Amino acid sequence: MRLIIHDLKKEQADQFLPQDENTKVIYQKSEIKPCRGCFGCWVRTPGKCVQTDGYEMMGELFAQTEELVIVSRCVYGSFSPFVKMVLDRSLSYLLPDFQIIDGEMHHLRRYENQFRLRVLFYGEDITEWEKETAKNLVYANAKNLNAQVEEIEFDPQDLGGLPC
Repeated sequence: MRLIIHDLKKEQADQFLPQDENTKVIYQKSEIKPCRGCFGCWVRTPGKCVQTDGYEMMGELFAQTEELVIVSRCVYGSFSPFVKMVLDRSLSYLLPDFQIIDGEMHHLRRYENQFRLRVLFYGEDITEWEKETAKNLVYANAKNLNAQVEEIEFDPQDLGGLPC
C-alpha cells in the first residue's frame, strides 16, 4: 500500500494525487487532536492512539505501507502543523523501549516492515537554511521509522505545478 499524507486543498489534491485502490490518503477531513504524550498508544492500547478522532490508527497504517509520501508546506524547515500532528500521532508505530543506532538513542520497532519515504515540500521563498533543516528532519524521521528516503523535493513543479 502507498500512504499519502498531505495538507493540500481538495482541488489541488484531486488534481495532483493518485486515486487507486492501493493508495490511502490522509488529509484534514476533520479536526485532528494533537498527541498528548500520554503513552496510551504504548501501554493502554498498544499500537493505537487512545484519542478517537479518525487519526488513531496511524501506527497501524504505517505498518501496512510500502511507500509513505508526504506533501507539506515547508514551515521554517519543518512540516505544516497538520502533517506534524499526523506524524506525532503515528508514535504507536514504535515501541517505548530504546536502542542505540549510530551513537543515537532511538525507539525499538513495533513492526518489522521498512517503507520507502518521499517528501515533497512546497511554499514560496523557501530559504537554503529551511531546505537544509527540512532535509535533516526527514532523514532523522526516516531513521526513527526505519524508512528508506527515496526523494526530498522543494520545487512546486514536482507537485504537478501546484501554485504555492
